[in-house]
Amino acid sequence: MTAIPQVSTVDWTVADLLDRFGPILLSRIRQDPRPGSATEQDVVEIHDREKRCYELVDGVLVEKTMGVQEAFLAIAIARVLGDFADRQQLGFILGSDGMARLAPGLVRIPDVSLVLWDQLPKRRVPRIAMLNFAPALAVEVLSPSNTRQEMDRKLRDYFAAGVRLVWYVDPVARRVQTFTAVDQSQLLVEEETLTGGTLLPGFAVPLRELFAVLDT
Repeated sequence: MTAIPQVSTVDWTVADLLDRFGPILLSRIRQDPRPGSATEQDVVEIHDREKRCYELVDGVLVEKTMGVQEAFLAIAIARVLGDFADRQQLGFILGSDGMARLAPGLVRIPDVSLVLWDQLPKRRVPRIAMLNFAPALAVEVLSPSNTRQEMDRKLRDYFAAGVRLVWYVDPVARRVQTFTAVDQSQLLVEEETLTGGTLLPGFAVPLRELFAVLDT
């Protein structure tokens, strides 16, 4: 069994947390294990025991929170992406508890992610607690509790780890920001069409149709 990397213990104050994550709800920061001392093993064990998803950033466990609309929209996106990936035999989709180790001690959990078969030598869904590599596509459905600093850091983490395409979906403004790099993005409004670019040639979904699920 591969040893899970440990994180050096650091004493974090409230000021430290707000400086690192922005004006985040402190209820999203798990105190046991104390901030600065958490490990990947804690992420897995808490998920298995409590069915709660925490990302691991700098030894801090940050809870993934989604409201009903965000969860509903994430499933709608996963369904559309999954159908396309199946037709094209591209890969498989993970949902909002699909954990990925982007670097030792750094665990992210996209709301939706796409793993290409080309990323897996045997082209099989692995029986593991979390991916040990970055997915090709990461989708984040923004929640009111997400801070700008949190999402900016997450974007940098994704591309540093090798993610090729990131979508930030805003259900309130009904728009999507697509990123092909940290500093390369396009903002799409509800009247436009979301495409997959060079990663998903042929994929297209009108955003009005996608966001219409929020009106049902």
